[in-house]
Amino acid sequence: MATQAPPRRPDGTVDRPRRMRDELRELTLRLHFSVGLFIAPFLLVAAATGILYALTPQIEQAVYDRELHVSAPAGAETVPLAQQIESARSQVTDGTVTEVRPPENAGSTTRVTFDAPSAPQDRQRTAFVDPYTGEVTGVLNTFGEWLPLRTWFDDLHRNLHLGDAGRWYSEVAASWLWVLALSGLVVWVTRKVRRRSVRASVLPQRTGPRRQRSVSRHATIGVWAAIGLLFLSATGLTWSQYAGGNVSALRQSLDWSTPQVSSDAATTAPIAEGDVAETAQSVLEVARGEGMADPVAITPSTGGGAWVVSQVQRSWPLKQDSLAIDPTSGAVVESVRFADWPLAGKLAEAGISFHMGILFGWVNQLLLIGIAGAVIALVVIGYRMWWRRRPRPPRTGLSRPLGRPVDSAAAYGIFIALAVVVGLALPLLGVTLIVFLACDLARRIVPAVVGRRRSP
Repeated sequence: MATQAPPRRPDGTVDRPRRMRDELRELTLRLHFSVGLFIAPFLLVAAATGILYALTPQIEQAVYDRELHVSAPAGAETVPLAQQIESARSQVTDGTVTEVRPPENAGSTTRVTFDAPSAPQDRQRTAFVDPYTGEVTGVLNTFGEWLPLRTWFDDLHRNLHLGDAGRWYSEVAASWLWVLALSGLVVWVTRKVRRRSVRASVLPQRTGPRRQRSVSRHATIGVWAAIGLLFLSATGLTWSQYAGGNVSALRQSLDWSTPQVSSDAATTAPIAEGDVAETAQSVLEVARGEGMADPVAITPSTGGGAWVVSQVQRSWPLKQDSLAIDPTSGAVVESVRFADWPLAGKLAEAGISFHMGILFGWVNQLLLIGIAGAVIALVVIGYRMWWRRRPRPPRTGLSRPLGRPVDSAAAYGIFIALAVVVGLALPLLGVTLIVFLACDLARRIVPAVVGRRRSP
């Protein structure tokens, strides 16, 4: 009996039976391409604003030179910290002191931060004091430790200045970045391994058709940037609106949280606002006696209790020791040393500092700019490849700008199950993935149903 030849498609190609592995790979490719097509604008904005944010340390040093820097006279002594705080209080008369940061080095100012009705919503007023003269060099609206310029760029990167609604964009970008990076790696590496050309996985193709060269450049950039993309995705999700809460809960359940001392470690009478300056001076002296070196932040207790003195150096080597000090007796009632942090907590702190571009100084900034630049290049090359295969008149034969839908219902089932599982931890990723799969499945089912209705 003669073997029946496999059926042919209208374009003349052979329609061979396909294995589940092939169907999964093709659906992974379609996921990478089709989702990338719609998610790429989010990634492009996140990368561009991330580059701007990475450049802010040098920019703000120039913009706020008067507030941040002083000329240290030769052999001059600093005035007492209490006097500096009182000088700051004279400039922010409606505020309550919430934090004091003595100068980090001989050429920097002291920062005294206030909760004040005159500050914009979610902002504080920070007075900068010359530690040698006690004069205030400026007062700025700040967000935590961030000055106005960095705060503006941080909001641009995180939510496009659109509030909570704008945070959806950054969470979608962070949620999909690792998926697109891994799916691209899977498709590219399996393709090259099958062709026994592993070397081509990490080097761009210089010869051959134009489209193949574009695909090779896109893939090579993705391979080299993959680790950075995965890292930015993971650390970025820690700040996200929905997934961030799940990440925090997971860290707590695994005891990976950052240890902190509490003001509840001591019960004392509330310190009067007029006595805050002197108390801050005495608390700082206790911390110095315990070996706590600059930079430090002093946080008064608002309703009675221990004052907290914490090291705040987030560049390498990190300094994150904390002490809870009884402001009346001067006794150290609780301490947490960075050396005693769990390894996961140390890695998380270092990872977040790296994402912010402050862990290794300008080297860190260059790495972030390089990774963000890779994202921009991937998006531009990807759109360029799609544009060349965009929908055109039927005579060109390019009638499937999004590719041919996968025929295997089982492949869709596997991906939908994954979407549900992943969606429990990353809600926006799960929702958008299910929407993609539903639309793609509809492209497979609807034409078949319409075709059957039209057939005699």
